[in-house]
Amino acid sequence: MSRPGRDDAPDRLYTLTQGRSRSGPDNPFDLVTLVVAECDPVTGMQSEHAAILRMTDRPTAVVEIAAELKLPVSITRILLSDLLAAGRVSARHPHRTAVYDPDILEQVLVGLRNL
Repeated sequence: MSRPGRDDAPDRLYTLTQGRSRSGPDNPFDLVTLVVAECDPVTGMQSEHAAILRMTDRPTAVVEIAAELKLPVSITRILLSDLLAAGRVSARHPHRTAVYDPDILEQVLVGLRNL
């Protein structure tokens, strides 16, 4: 049974990734990795690659790209790997502000216990 709005036909996905079912082991893309285009699409480029470059003129998360393309995340990661290898996109993880100060953590714990 097919899902509305999705075209997951295996032959189409096989064609998009040129037969690859996984990205390489050094793939830096997870769901929240931010992707930014380093150039504009060029003629002759695969349509999905061109669409990714157009939508990543601002930092865009991998999961958002997959949703916009209506493709599985695994396929999107392979397409992004191609673009990264060609130098057409850059990838970065969002900044995480971590609280490692034990005094602050203890104050939070005391506050939670007082609830």
